[in-house]
Amino acid sequence: MSSRTQPNVLRRSVSECLGTALLLAAVVGSGIMGESLAQGNVAIALLANTLATGAALVALILTFGPISGAHFNPAVTLADAVEGGIPWREVPYYLVAQLAGAFMGVALAHAMFGHPLLVASQHAREGFPQLLSEFGATFGLLSIIWGCSRSRPSAVPFAVGAYITAAYWFTASTSFANPAVTLARAATDTFAGIRPQDAPGFIVAQLLGAAAATALCHWLMPASRSVSPDVLVPHAHDTREGGA
Repeated sequence: MSSRTQPNVLRRSVSECLGTALLLAAVVGSGIMGESLAQGNVAIALLANTLATGAALVALILTFGPISGAHFNPAVTLADAVEGGIPWREVPYYLVAQLAGAFMGVALAHAMFGHPLLVASQHAREGFPQLLSEFGATFGLLSIIWGCSRSRPSAVPFAVGAYITAAYWFTASTSFANPAVTLARAATDTFAGIRPQDAPGFIVAQLLGAAAATALCHWLMPASRSVSPDVLVPHAHDTREGGA
């Protein structure tokens, strides 16, 4: 791709915002729909929430990956910057876009189902098992991303979607694994919500899990680091001065 056609940081930021918004709309909207149709059967509601989230992730990464790398996750963006995938000067754009998109997605889901746009959640998610779950879920997510992006980049969307689908069920927290998602889900008092006071612990655990996975994979896969420096999928960067 020539420098004239490389997407600039504004386009990448919009990509991250839009992708994160659609992801949260899928997470929250499917939670509302699943809970409504399941008539009190939490397992069925969770299954509906899980399948919709995993499928949406695959589709969104395939769609927006070539533009911005389809991070949709501050932990992934920070890990990508540490490994040289994106310049540090672009990180604030990504983080703001992801956070804005996450809250937009919650508001969209609420509007589609006739709920108030943003409401503080009352869904308690506290205690060490929940925090350990978030550490483990995010550690696994970044391990999947690093392993696949360095050896089989085309498999990343499907690997990530499959992993998050599974992690909904093998973690006590149902695998948020994303600081932007966590903050936005504190603004929905629905099936997918988390109390605002529980969110900081989740975010710390997620960032620690991402850091641990990145450090381990940096050592574990030294020969393959140059194969694909971009996460989630290879994407172009505008290296010109003032590319924004």
